[in-house]
Amino acid sequence: MPHFSAPSLFAAILDGENGGHFSLTPKRRVRVERRYRGDTAVLETLFVCETGTVRLTDCMPINTDPEGCPIQPQRELLRLVEVLDGEIDLTVDFQPRPEYAARRAELVKRGRLGWQYRYGNRLLVLASDVALEPSADGRGLHAEVRAKAGQRLHFSVCFTEGDVATFPLLGEAAEERVAATCHWWERWSRICRYQGPYRAQVVRSAITLKLLDYALSGAVLAAPTASLPENIGGSRNWDYRFCWLRDAAFTYRSFMDLGYTDEASAFLEWLLHSTRLTWPELQVLYAAHGEIDIDETELKQFSGYRGSRPVRIGNGAQDQLQLDVYGEVVLAAYDYVLSGGRLDPFERRMVAGLGHTVCRLWRKADEGIWEIRDIPRHYTYSKLMCWVALDRLLQLHEKGQLSIPVAKFYRERAALEQAINARGFNASLNSFVGAFDGDQADGSLLLMARRGFLDARDPRMVGTYDFIERELGRNGLIYRYHTDYDPLPEGEGAFWACSFWAVDCLIEQGRMDEARERFEHVAGFANELGLMAEELEPDSGLFCGNFPQAYSHLALIDAAMGMERRRVGREET
Repeated sequence: MPHFSAPSLFAAILDGENGGHFSLTPKRRVRVERRYRGDTAVLETLFVCETGTVRLTDCMPINTDPEGCPIQPQRELLRLVEVLDGEIDLTVDFQPRPEYAARRAELVKRGRLGWQYRYGNRLLVLASDVALEPSADGRGLHAEVRAKAGQRLHFSVCFTEGDVATFPLLGEAAEERVAATCHWWERWSRICRYQGPYRAQVVRSAITLKLLDYALSGAVLAAPTASLPENIGGSRNWDYRFCWLRDAAFTYRSFMDLGYTDEASAFLEWLLHSTRLTWPELQVLYAAHGEIDIDETELKQFSGYRGSRPVRIGNGAQDQLQLDVYGEVVLAAYDYVLSGGRLDPFERRMVAGLGHTVCRLWRKADEGIWEIRDIPRHYTYSKLMCWVALDRLLQLHEKGQLSIPVAKFYRERAALEQAINARGFNASLNSFVGAFDGDQADGSLLLMARRGFLDARDPRMVGTYDFIERELGRNGLIYRYHTDYDPLPEGEGAFWACSFWAVDCLIEQGRMDEARERFEHVAGFANELGLMAEELEPDSGLFCGNFPQAYSHLALIDAAMGMERRRVGREET
């Protein structure tokens, strides 16, 4: 709190002993079940115990009527305990550890207003209808509660920074906030225009993207977590609580395809505003408000998820050259115009300026889409997206949307095409390869046809699909590259987005039965809540990397929409 990339209050996932937590736990659990309440982001956990059954509801209330009820906390986590049958012994343990567990907070009891923690200009308040007492070390709160069937307990955690604090009511008022929030989510979910056979997965992915959408700016974060490892016990642990530009085209298109025009417009506005700060060059990632200083540091005080260290916050990729981001930003602007939008004069100048930057930079080696921390290389996908940038700028010019040096952009686009075909394609393998003049497979090249560089049925694209499947495929999933592609210690999972990109290739090649079968296989690895991580271990299904991952859910939506377009098109003909 108060936003995605702020220092943590609870980080037990990165250090079970020192990270901090807020747990409501029956003493004798037998079975645990989780679900979302319908098409909402309100989570229900069912504890089935020897002596009874209890339901825990977790909700981040939405102020659904700001004009009618303007006085609400800046941030609230509302937790409701409901004993469905029997009698339950419940342990309540509230152990906040502000500033990544590096700062102590002053604990003060305020009577009926609950317990308050102050640190700096921040105020954290826990209100409850349960009697709480300070824990042995004085840093948290604790209670042992015996609750009987029909009993309902309420816990409200409110956060305020640099503003007047408000204290919401519990009891019936808390129940009303949950009900109103559920109603808001159900209305929002009904906007989704996808009506195909995978609606449940698509709607859940859309809700997940909305949860990753920072309301105050429109930025969509890559993930809400930091340093969840790509390999248990390994060092591939990165902070993903930022907005990557390469997600731009997927994000904008997904929101538009599903009918969420407000979210799409807000994201594009954030995108064009944030990139002004570094124009005419682009940074790889930006913080939620568009900040560009995201220095990478290590948290020595945390032991890491299941011992996976170092624990990193910030992301050193901000200093890399990743040429593909130019294509992604231009592609998002291009899709915006295709959907009926118009760029204002400044935006037209800015987008055209990215083309000049591409002409100046594309011959350079870079760190590529996978952010390889090694010597720069001439990655084929990076060159492809530079080609996409110039290609879409030329198309925007033809539509009367841009004024650009046409001859120069045509010349550079042709040079890029010649270089990709001559040096990015390995004739002996009948496949495009990850880096120029190389021989290694790269999952990002599954997008070549989708980006319009060549037809999906072109023998070179078919060969590329087969090569990637052979080299990187396992149990119907796709790794992004072999682990010797980068200098880090070996070990990471299959890349969920690449696995959906393989589905997209099958769709584009007209292999619909295979596409459907593969889609269901890949989507079937999601957890019981329908959520997906960045990666997963193909045989065990163990999740790897940060979670939930926007890129994975974007790729699911894109593949499902692709199958539906093909189905509807076939029915219409």
